[in-house]
Amino acid sequence: MLIFFRLLQESFRFAITALLVNKVRTILSLLGITIGIFSIIAVFSVFDSLEKAIRSDINSLGDNILFIQKWPWSTGSDYPWWKYWQRPEASMRELSELEKRTQTVEAFAFMTGDSKTVSFGTNSIEQVSVNAVSHDYATVMPFDLGSGRYFTAQESTSGRNVIIIGADIAESLFPNSDPVGQTVKVFGLKLDVIGVMKKEGENMFGNSNDKSALIPVQFGRNVIDLRNGTTIVAKAKPGISNDEMKDELRGVMRSVRKIKPAAEDNFAINEMDIINKSFDQLFGVIALVGWIIGGFSLLVGGFGIANIMFVSVKERTSQIGIQKSLGAKNYFVLLQFLLEAIFLAILGGMVGLLIVLTLSVIVSSTTSFQMVLSLQNIVLGLGVSGLIGLVSGFVPAWSASRLDPVEAMRSNF
Repeated sequence: MLIFFRLLQESFRFAITALLVNKVRTILSLLGITIGIFSIIAVFSVFDSLEKAIRSDINSLGDNILFIQKWPWSTGSDYPWWKYWQRPEASMRELSELEKRTQTVEAFAFMTGDSKTVSFGTNSIEQVSVNAVSHDYATVMPFDLGSGRYFTAQESTSGRNVIIIGADIAESLFPNSDPVGQTVKVFGLKLDVIGVMKKEGENMFGNSNDKSALIPVQFGRNVIDLRNGTTIVAKAKPGISNDEMKDELRGVMRSVRKIKPAAEDNFAINEMDIINKSFDQLFGVIALVGWIIGGFSLLVGGFGIANIMFVSVKERTSQIGIQKSLGAKNYFVLLQFLLEAIFLAILGGMVGLLIVLTLSVIVSSTTSFQMVLSLQNIVLGLGVSGLIGLVSGFVPAWSASRLDPVEAMRSNF
């Protein structure tokens, strides 16, 4: 153990000496390692941060909900769009039947929407996503209210002309007053504002409740076509898996639509896991691209490390001969030069990681995107650097360990 620590100490000292004595040569040789580690870890850090933000947005919807719709989210290369086009939309009647027949679902919500202009006096805001929803929407797809309240059961059932608006709509239409209790105009009709959704900003998909509005579906059916773009959302009871809920929903939907046993479904049951799997494939491709980009720089860096070590062996040939004449074993010399190569490579990798860390701080402080250099990526960067040093330094170290002590001592004479 003492010999090993002595080796570490000597190898580190020789590596620092090589850096100090031949600054330009060493820095240029390590530049490949630095650029390679920077390229790989920068790509991984950006997309790890991006993936974390995307998955957070996806998971915010909940991992225990399913969407009954006309169109599937996932399709193969042979996309039979004409078949899906002919499918019927989910309907309020089917929602009612599902509520009666299912045992695994805690709550259902019906939703559909349209882009409309919302106005108040001389102020107006266009392209507002006005969503007509059933009463349990807030249970299935929860959101926060900044002020006001949600629909009462009586308002939902009777189809009262009430509306909940997003924060951007409230700021645009009511810059100097409280929106709750005011009356806005949508569809050419007057609706009473009973609530304002809490400001949340855009997610990674560019979506936000800030420029959207909710109305009771019983009111919305008079002004929105409920046969176009409808969705029934189901939330599972505690302890019920998505697969259990999906099997029951499929059976009930086939029964409600009177689909024959041999016929295929004319509806889709979508879940957030489909999106997660799609992103798994996307980020897998991105990771491969990152390795390819950084791999070329690492290859160049590896040759640079090998070059430094061959020169180092040449310059210290006489010293190697003296060490071996005093009883140093071949493995001692081999490990000495291997550790030196690893130290140099890790030093180049640390510089690359430092650049990534600086970049992440600048990006996070100047933009809304939070770029994080994770511990996993730091370990990966140092590990790859060490591996490059080990591989690149092996041949020079092996040649040094095989030198004849007598010939080595004569090399400088």
